[in-house]
Formats: sequence, structure tokens, C-alpha cells
Amino acid sequence: MKNILHITQLEKWEEAKILGSYRADSLDTEGFIHCSEANQIVKVANRFFKHQKGLVILFIDADKVKAEVCYEEAEIGELFPHIYGELNIDAVFQVINFEPREDGLFNLPREVLNLS
Repeated sequence: MKNILHITQLEKWEEAKILGSYRADSLDTEGFIHCSEANQIVKVANRFFKHQKGLVILFIDADKVKAEVCYEEAEIGELFPHIYGELNIDAVFQVINFEPREDGLFNLPREVLNLS
């Protein structure tokens, strides 16, 4: 089982559970859902989500994702997983709250450490 992670707003995840699938804004604008691996999640959070509250991390079993999952190079030269299509919610096996520290930055949650 290969696990990938995705950061989203709790309200968007709650809506996805009702709809039966998850669509990130990036799916409409860029054609894919941005994901990360365990060693990338804090870097991504601190770059794109600084000071944002009400976030969750979706733990995704990539083997259960019905859409295509591709690893592609980002501008920083690292490979990141992308989901090309909607994420079926049964591929998500865990969801945890992800809140920033007082300075707006994020720490690596203990649950993510257990994935490595």
C-alpha cells in the first residue's frame, strides 16, 4: 500500500463525504489534485497554507484511488503525487486535524511520522 497525503479545509472534506467524492479547486484550474508524501507535507503546508486554520490532512491509499495517480516534478525538482480526476472517498483511510502553531507555521503530526 502506497500512501499519499492531501491538505484541505475540513468543510470541503465534510462536503465530499456527502457527495461521495472529493474535488479540489486545483482539479478545475490545473487538471489534478495536489498531494504530498509524508516527507513533503510540512514543506507544502508552510509554503501554501501558512496561518490557515480549519485544515485537515487526508491519508489516501493510492492503490484504492480510482483516478490516475502520477508522480510529477514540481518547480523545486521534487516528485509529487497528483490525482487526475476526482478522489473517491473510500480511498481515504484516515483524516486528522492540521492546525498551525501561533506563528502560522506547521509541525509534522505524529500520525504522519507513523506513515514513514
